[in-house]
Amino acid sequence: MEIKKLDKSMIEIKNAISWKEWQNFFDEVVANFSKEIKIEGFRAGKAPRKIVEQKAGKEAILNAVAEKAIQKYYPKTLKKEKIEAIGYPQVQILKLVEGEDLEYLITTAVMPEVKIKNWQKKIKEINKKYKEREIKVSKSDIEKELEKLANSRAKLVTVKRSAKNGDAVKVDFQVKKDNVPIEGGTAKDHSLILGKNVFIPGFEEKIVGMKEGEEKEFELVFPKEYHEKNLAGKPAKFEVKLKLVQERSVPKIDDTFATSLGKFENLKMLKSSIQKGLKREKEMKQKEEQRSEFAEKLSEEIDVLLPEILVHEELHKMLHEFEEQTQRMGVTVDQYLKQMGKTKEDLEKDWKPQAEKRIKSALAFGKIITEKELDISGENIEKEMNKTLQYYKNEKNLEDKLDMKALYEHTKAILLNEELFKMLEKM
Repeated sequence: MEIKKLDKSMIEIKNAISWKEWQNFFDEVVANFSKEIKIEGFRAGKAPRKIVEQKAGKEAILNAVAEKAIQKYYPKTLKKEKIEAIGYPQVQILKLVEGEDLEYLITTAVMPEVKIKNWQKKIKEINKKYKEREIKVSKSDIEKELEKLANSRAKLVTVKRSAKNGDAVKVDFQVKKDNVPIEGGTAKDHSLILGKNVFIPGFEEKIVGMKEGEEKEFELVFPKEYHEKNLAGKPAKFEVKLKLVQERSVPKIDDTFATSLGKFENLKMLKSSIQKGLKREKEMKQKEEQRSEFAEKLSEEIDVLLPEILVHEELHKMLHEFEEQTQRMGVTVDQYLKQMGKTKEDLEKDWKPQAEKRIKSALAFGKIITEKELDISGENIEKEMNKTLQYYKNEKNLEDKLDMKALYEHTKAILLNEELFKMLEKM
């Protein structure tokens, strides 16, 4: 066996499998071909090898046998030589003759060599900066939270006056273009809060001043960037009936309000609870910022040549994350790209620096975890896995739906990163 290092974390492995070993795969391959090829007089998978070779071609069978043999022995080679291969290898058959050794050449990307310059010093500098920061919760912070809390407990009271900003209203409306109702442009008892501007520009302003039972017709122009292209930038006629006007009655912030929440004896106790909660939030936010800075700094200090396959895989992962994000927004990636006038290739080009930074951070974390011999016990991994599995406890045949090995590795990676961050924070 010969192993040759190439540029950009690529290697070549020239190897051979003895005839004694690779001939053992003929029966399995011939049986598979026999199942796929209809041969008169024989049941599927039962035709003799010579007849199958005549039908399928000897070269096709030899290539399939070689593929099976390499698939079996390649992982063993990697394990024996302690090679961390990534991505799919390119395989070139060098010699394929019955009765002789099978010779092949594999080209594959491997995990790159990683060096990090002065990382301990950089981490200590970050820690020093954050230790010097004092986390404070101001009176203004507490007052804002009290206002939010009071607003969330506001009651709606029906009024007979003219509608104004801040009111909750219900309307019936129909939208027409060229005097023809548009698809999806009719609604009954549609609720909205005036002044939130969730409708097309100008719609809510037209309702301000109307009274319950009043009807109005008006024309508005859809925004140029409106998602329905046939309406974008076009005028439309709106027929609206105001059916209900309600004002929000916000409770007074006092001891009575505090006790109404159930677990506070007075306003002072409520303020104290808010102060503690806000402090925890700020501490968590600062910890996230600190950890983000660790990742940023390590990605800058790392000395590594990234294989293209790693960058490609990270971009693929980012695209998948983006697809999930757009789905939550109620649109597809294609719809978003069309609206933005971009292609997936444009996105990948824009994202590439971020993808490289994410990979460098992950490689730096892995290097330090190995250097410091950080590890997580199987017991702790399984304990954390069980917490995750609790979310799916009502699912039938859960183990068939979940890749338990992948979940184990994912859980281990999360716990290892947490151990790493704790170690870095103590430096």
